[in-house]
This record gives sequence, C-alpha cells and structure tokens, in this order.
Amino acid sequence: MRTEKKSRRQERRQQIVQKERRNRLFTIGLITLGAAILVFAVIWPQLRPAAEVVAVDPVAYTSADDNAIGDPNAPIRMEEFGDFQCPFCERFHEETEPLLRQYYVDTGKVHFVFRSMGNFVSDNLAKSRGTTARTESQDSALAAYCAGDQDKFWDMHTHLFANALGEDVGSFTDKRIKSIAEAAGLDMAAFNSCYDSGKYLDRIQQDFEDGQAAGINGTPGFLVTYTVNGETKSKLIEGAVPFANFQQELEAVLNEIGTQSE
Repeated sequence: MRTEKKSRRQERRQQIVQKERRNRLFTIGLITLGAAILVFAVIWPQLRPAAEVVAVDPVAYTSADDNAIGDPNAPIRMEEFGDFQCPFCERFHEETEPLLRQYYVDTGKVHFVFRSMGNFVSDNLAKSRGTTARTESQDSALAAYCAGDQDKFWDMHTHLFANALGEDVGSFTDKRIKSIAEAAGLDMAAFNSCYDSGKYLDRIQQDFEDGQAAGINGTPGFLVTYTVNGETKSKLIEGAVPFANFQQELEAVLNEIGTQSE
C-alpha cells in the first residue's frame, strides 16, 4: 500500500514537472515569436521590393528660394509646419496650396515657407521601438532640404507627397528616397553626399522645436506672422482646412494691416 501511495506521489510530481517544463517552453516560444515579429517589422521596409516611384511634372513656383516661395517683403509670412508622411498635409498640398499660391503668393501678399515638423508622425513609433534611429519623417525632410541645395526643394516637395504610401510603411526608406530624388531630376552624387551625411538634421530638429514653441499641435499647422504699427502679431491656422478658411483669415489680416496708416 505504501509503495502504491509513493508511486502515485512520484507520478503527480512528474506530471507537475512536465507541466512546468511545457509552460516554460511555451513562454520561451512566445518571447521568441514576439522578438522575431519585432525584428521583421523593423527590417522589412528596407528589404521588401520598393513600390514604383512616380515622376511628377514640375510646377512653376513664384520666386522660389530654398524652402520659401513668394516675395520675402510681402506683408504676411505664412509658415507651414508639415510632415511628408501626413495625409492631411498631402491633402493641403494638392487641394489648397495651389489656390493660396494663385491668390496670395503670386500676388505678393504672402511669403510662404514650408518647414518640417521634424518627427511628428514617426515619433511615437520610434519611442515604442526604443530606438533613436532616424525615421521616415526625418529622412523625407532631410531629402527635401538636400534638394534645396540644388534649387529643387519644391520639386522634391512635390515628388515626396506624390510618392507617400502611408505612415511608416516604407514610403521613405533610403533606397526609395534616392529613387524619388532621381525622378525629381537631382544631381545624385551631390544629393547622396548631403543625404548620407545627415547635413540638415539639426535644421529639422530646430523646425520641430520652433513648431512646438509656436503652439503647433498637429500637422499641418500654419503660423501667420505680420506687423501692424510696428508691432509683430501672429496667429495659428490648424489643420488642412478648406481654402475659404485661409481666405477669411488672410483677408482679416490684410484689412488689419491696411488700417495702420489711418
């Protein structure tokens, strides 16, 4: 009888040990699978075949100078803080920016400047991955500023938006950015030297800090600056609002400026 009880206890112990071993193996398997998925998510955008790059017909920009267009002495300065991965920025670029250029930039009323909001779209993803590596938002901004060295900032600006595939899905891997630069007609030796060196990363960071200081909480955000009776004033226009909203705000500013000599 004692032998039988002892045998049962040993059997139960063996069952417990086997169960614990299975649980440990299962946990190790889950951890290994999770690590593999994370590694795959990080490296897949660089390894998968790049989506075809679209070439865009050049647009005539009035008095283009690096990242600015229009008369630098215009009564209103408008700075867009944007992100080339941001779908709302793309919507503004396609639908509203041409009308702003037609009615306000080309007529000498607005000096328009595009500034990168640095790492706005990608920042949370980078933090979740625990990495300080450059992100697609930063790399696309870097590409635009490097194109500016060749007086092609706005050509690259247009090509980047035309080739955006979504947020953090491989739109702006190094390989694809260089294909976009080639499609935009850049001198690739000069571009690669600028891009690979990270020449404008400090400028991108400054854009981000200036946007935050101005109260920009999303992209696109617009800082409108003007002077009335020697006093510099500013206002924010947030989001890819319809052209009518911009028109209302800008006309109000122009009316205010127009009363300063009365």
